[in-house]
Amino acid sequence: MRGGRIAYSDDEMAWLEANRTMVISDYHRAFCSAFDRSDVAATHLHALRKRKGWKVGRAGGRYVGRRRLYSPAEIDWLRANCTLPLAEYHGAFCERFARQDVTAAQILGLRKREGWQTGRTGRFEPGQPSYNKGKRCAPGTGGRHPNARRTQFQKGARPHTYRGAGHERIDEKDGYVVMIVEETNPWTGAATRPVLKHRYLWEQVNGPLPESHCLKCLDGDKTNTDPANWQAIPRGVLPRLNGGRFKKRIAFDAAPSELKPTIMAVARLEHALRAKAQP
Repeated sequence: MRGGRIAYSDDEMAWLEANRTMVISDYHRAFCSAFDRSDVAATHLHALRKRKGWKVGRAGGRYVGRRRLYSPAEIDWLRANCTLPLAEYHGAFCERFARQDVTAAQILGLRKREGWQTGRTGRFEPGQPSYNKGKRCAPGTGGRHPNARRTQFQKGARPHTYRGAGHERIDEKDGYVVMIVEETNPWTGAATRPVLKHRYLWEQVNGPLPESHCLKCLDGDKTNTDPANWQAIPRGVLPRLNGGRFKKRIAFDAAPSELKPTIMAVARLEHALRAKAQP
């Protein structure tokens, strides 16, 4: 009956209310079979349920499980064995109940809809060994393939980028000389480590650089790493040497050689007065 409501008998209404939690396709099929109502469509039954406010087993707006594929005994078994890995879970179920029509994806879907927890996170737990621990690849495969062998490091081999102690380069960003020294690298544990050559040589003569201090190049040539060409100054002096808000001053690096000692002395004095005036 198009455009109007379908009429139902008292027996039909009692049946519809008692079976309201069924999936709509099964609900409609079972009703038509029980009462020979070929004039009723699934949309009619769906609208009836909504008008009557009949709940259909929803939790948080989500339908919890569709069990029409499984008998109560199968559901009980599936619930009791839900912690099995999926392949083993599916194979054992099919063997026990002779259900070759059920796929692993359907078993997985049921387990998810029912909220059956497997106790697995999918991550390696602390102390859990990997599945291939202690196993070697078959000859000619994986890491033992000839192509892989050609690019593997051998014991005692060094990469082509290796630079031994004494090697020097100029840093492209700052222009300082970087030198490799034969000291243990505290970050990587390597036998050598890179250092700023001017600072390394200065500390060999003057000891460790004081905290909150830096080294200032006196002649403007950063590649001149002679310790006499570098002076330790508080970092707070740098703005007074480099310009910044002191626009009326000549920057230290741009000043003539005869003015640099004066500019340095004035900057250090002003910094010391300011530091003394602060509480």
